[in-house]
Amino acid sequence: MPANLPPQYFDAEKRYRAAKTPEDKIEALETMLAIMPKHKGTDHLHGDLRRRIAKLTEEAERKSATSRASFYIRKEGAGQVALVGLPNAGKSQLLAAVTDALPEIGDYPFTTKTPNIGMMKFENIQVQLIDTPPITGRDSRVWLNNVARNADLIVIVVDLNNSPVEQAETTLQELESIGIVPATNMSPETLIGKRPKKMIIMGNKSDLSTSDAGWRRLKTRYGSQFPMLTVSATSGNNMQDFKKSIFQALDIIRVHTKSPGQKPDLTDPIILKTGSTVKNAAEDVHKDFKAKLKYAVVWGSGKFDGQRVSQDHVLKDNDIIELHI
Repeated sequence: MPANLPPQYFDAEKRYRAAKTPEDKIEALETMLAIMPKHKGTDHLHGDLRRRIAKLTEEAERKSATSRASFYIRKEGAGQVALVGLPNAGKSQLLAAVTDALPEIGDYPFTTKTPNIGMMKFENIQVQLIDTPPITGRDSRVWLNNVARNADLIVIVVDLNNSPVEQAETTLQELESIGIVPATNMSPETLIGKRPKKMIIMGNKSDLSTSDAGWRRLKTRYGSQFPMLTVSATSGNNMQDFKKSIFQALDIIRVHTKSPGQKPDLTDPIILKTGSTVKNAAEDVHKDFKAKLKYAVVWGSGKFDGQRVSQDHVLKDNDIIELHI
């Protein structure tokens, strides 16, 4: 099957060949991936581009290892979440409220100069949060081109007491200017050259007296387009709901494994995408398991606990599985 690549793909390929830095090459390759049609005729090309991106990412990380600021942040935990927004939206406060990170926090603009990283605990998993510099900052585009593109989820943080609708609009426009758009039901033609991302809008500073009016305006404007939540990083209001919203938006499930006759370890689950099967879980445990797997026994999503299921059985969050090879 021919690849049938559009003209925009070859434009990005020219940028890749002309690029001088690993960062610019990666950006061009990612654009090529986003533009490329997905069918059997492009499988080999898709794999080749992924390998080149991985190799260039390693090169960029080696070069930046001795520098103060790395453009690439390796994913850790069950997912990587980028907090983005305008100055003084409260991103650093939010990070400090739900992780052990100690970012610089101030009541003046552009406190965050480089990304701050923290691990947020949600039940039995950890999620990586990245507080990015203000989206309108002088150097923000460098960070956003890498951090936001790599993240599994983007949380747009706005101050409910300071024109929240305009803040959200500005943030979305800045993201779109670097090719990042919400993962909504857009046509394939509209998505050419774009990178769709799951996004949440988080209204912060709900403890202040004028927040209710701001929240109503924000909800009216964006409530039908995005998952939304109101929080207060200062008072701790709705922090548990914030964590749960992050987990739900990541679209992942936790699966626990056990050996025959043994109890499952519920503290260290396998993390899989929603809709994953027993076969996917087996491959995650060990690459050889998928080929050798005969059947599995499942507790949770079966018709009854301890049901024997096939490799194609779709797993649910917090299932327990026993793999037989």
